[in-house]
Amino acid sequence: MNPIDENPRPQGELALQTVAMPKDTNANGDIFGGWLLSQMDIAGGVAAAEVAGGRVATVAIQGMSFLTPVHVGALVSCYCDILDTGRSSVRVLIEVWINSQHDGEPIKVTEGEFIYVAIDDNKRTRTIVSR
Repeated sequence: MNPIDENPRPQGELALQTVAMPKDTNANGDIFGGWLLSQMDIAGGVAAAEVAGGRVATVAIQGMSFLTPVHVGALVSCYCDILDTGRSSVRVLIEVWINSQHDGEPIKVTEGEFIYVAIDDNKRTRTIVSR
């Protein structure tokens, strides 16, 4: 996101939406970063499985950054942008956005690059077949 952009927009397609609940808070009362990470992994897995034409497994997370805390009750939206598809892997940029408690404006709260690998029924790496 460009810091001077007055109308920020998510990059990619909406892959998951959920509400941040009180049970997902850390000791400070904000939503626990690990919970956000798990939501991102679910969203990225959905996007990667669509590209891979089946089952995928997370193999790496790169460049994770938390930009601002998430409040209880926030509508958490995960957007996925497919960055690259290899022989058996899919690289996905995942952004998480909420609406501000104060004015409803969209706020990007975290982003990260996730890498998934296509696997077969025996949990072995398989080649991604173009559709």
